[in-house]
Amino acid sequence: MEWISGLATNAVGYIVPFLFVLGIIIFIHEMGHFLVARWCGVAVDAFSIGFGPEIFGKVDRHGTRWRLSAIPLGGYVKFAGDENAASVPDREAIAQMSEAERRSSFYLKPLWQRAAIVAAGPFANFLLAIAIFAIFFMVDGRPMADAVVSSVEPESPAAAAGFEPGDVILSIDGSTVRDFSVVQRRVASAAGVPLQFTVDRGGDIVQLTATPEMREMTDPFGNPYSSGVLGVRREVGAEGIPRETLGPIQAVVAGVGETWYITTRTVEVVAGIITGTQSASQLGGPIRVAQVSGEVAGLGIAALFSLAAMLSVSIGLINLLPIPMLDGGHLLFYAIEGVRGRPLSERAQDVGFRIGLALVLLLMGFATFNDIVHLTS
Repeated sequence: MEWISGLATNAVGYIVPFLFVLGIIIFIHEMGHFLVARWCGVAVDAFSIGFGPEIFGKVDRHGTRWRLSAIPLGGYVKFAGDENAASVPDREAIAQMSEAERRSSFYLKPLWQRAAIVAAGPFANFLLAIAIFAIFFMVDGRPMADAVVSSVEPESPAAAAGFEPGDVILSIDGSTVRDFSVVQRRVASAAGVPLQFTVDRGGDIVQLTATPEMREMTDPFGNPYSSGVLGVRREVGAEGIPRETLGPIQAVVAGVGETWYITTRTVEVVAGIITGTQSASQLGGPIRVAQVSGEVAGLGIAALFSLAAMLSVSIGLINLLPIPMLDGGHLLFYAIEGVRGRPLSERAQDVGFRIGLALVLLLMGFATFNDIVHLTS
């Protein structure tokens, strides 16, 4: 069991960065719920980072108890009338509320306010990612490597299409290529899809059609993933990849673009796993996130914040899944309520929450199983 001793040896190096990254993401997510709830006049009983026994707590002047709890794998905002941390309504408590308490109850607020409060958590995760990327683009700049083909891999889709060293890729399917990273990203999500390339070959404009192929690959930390591959490379000189520093407005726009790319790419991967076109081994749980956090921390604080941005997008998306117990499940119930003109029955909601809990536990168990397989392989 060498992997156990290795994990124990590196526990501090993994756990501290993991808690740092996860703590930021959880705090921002729950703060989104909290701020919009306060704006809507909802009473908040508790704001907790973590689950389980309370380690530290303090009550503010509004009556909200701010908690740090023992199990740091999530968090919650508990509104007046909540039965538990999953915001399941305590109908008996709601029925016994005074008129003043009812005015500040989440469950008696208009439908649009309840939906806004629930959606604010995932929305805050996307805002966090945009802010981190925007700061990077203002401080460190955006990579701007020309889309010049340095070499072509033999027997690759690029070789079959007729790419040659020295070709400058101008556009893909009519969309202008800003730099080589655009080529990499477009190809990564287009396995099996024919792409039309416009290239500059020594002053001549050439049209080439290539179909990227799906390959199983590993990232610098040994984690497996699937990606479309064309088979062209761009060499980086001793001076490194040139970067362009952006102004505040440009940086925010670029941050939105970066967040949108991660969002769409994540959705594509999840859809591929569901349809069987991508390996389910890519799904990772808290063990793998802790491992990657520790490894990324070794690259510096900037890399760790970049990981936080990417994980924030993923957590925002996961919470929007239409599964009861998650924010997306609550929004699904509200959408049904909006169509029907009245909420689902108590029994239907209770059954939904039970099914949602089972699905969440199943997903977490599967992801943890993948983590263990990855560590022992």
